[in-house]
Amino acid sequence: MLMPEGFPGQRIRVLPRPLVTRAMRQQPTARLMVTDAGQFPHAANHGRARRRGAPEAIVIFCVAGMGWCETDAQVLPVPTGSVLVLPPHQPHLYRADVADPWTIWWCHLVGGDLDALLDGIGRGTEHRVTEVHDRFRMVASFDQIVSALETDETMPNLITAAGAAWGLMAQIAADRISGVGRSEPVRLAKEYLRANFASQISLPELARLGGVSTSHFSALFRRSTGSGVTDYVKSLRMARARELLVTSDRNVAEIAHTVGYADAFYFSRQFSAMHSVSPTAYRRSFHTSD
Repeated sequence: MLMPEGFPGQRIRVLPRPLVTRAMRQQPTARLMVTDAGQFPHAANHGRARRRGAPEAIVIFCVAGMGWCETDAQVLPVPTGSVLVLPPHQPHLYRADVADPWTIWWCHLVGGDLDALLDGIGRGTEHRVTEVHDRFRMVASFDQIVSALETDETMPNLITAAGAAWGLMAQIAADRISGVGRSEPVRLAKEYLRANFASQISLPELARLGGVSTSHFSALFRRSTGSGVTDYVKSLRMARARELLVTSDRNVAEIAHTVGYADAFYFSRQFSAMHSVSPTAYRRSFHTSD
């Protein structure tokens, strides 16, 4: 028999529905709101079956053990380090593994921003379980949500919980897009590029750094960042150039050289194409804005 709650050491908060109704008429909680949240340690026999789903979106993060979710005639494993996201009104049955029961953090979400956040994660069955890149950050977000609701049910803490939930959903979307297993070569490359953006770095060099082929690395990088390496480096260089234009007295040629451009005229053309204003005009706009 499945147990919905009642586990030793659990934390759980379920907001009164009249309070939810009132909060949904106010900003910013009308945009996103946590209605229920908690943590169930070693939740043996835990599970819920909802033939018509729940009126809220459900997010379950498995920090230890194993769980399962049945939906759309499929059975999805929810292993340690993964998060399950179920949209509102999605019929489902989720449960702890019999041999290795999960430990989970969970929350229910409603609000006007929810559809956009779910679209960012992906609504297909293959996107309902996502491996988490930074487990400590995920736990911290859930803990902030539960702690806020445990403090009291006043609007400041409802807003605090909502903000943590927004960040939580954004983290899931980012992890789904990058893919944890795929992200390591890209993470290493991005760290190297941030430290050496003024140097000339080839695509094969970055691929070797990540231990993958050049073509595979190029595809991983574009999928993770939305651009190629050249555009990514350009954005790093231009960000540093903007900083130097505003905070230093260096001339344009010196700044161009500092950020990796040997030709100051080429740098100026690149800067103007990105910002629709020349480096000199960009600097002047800040010095005259007061």
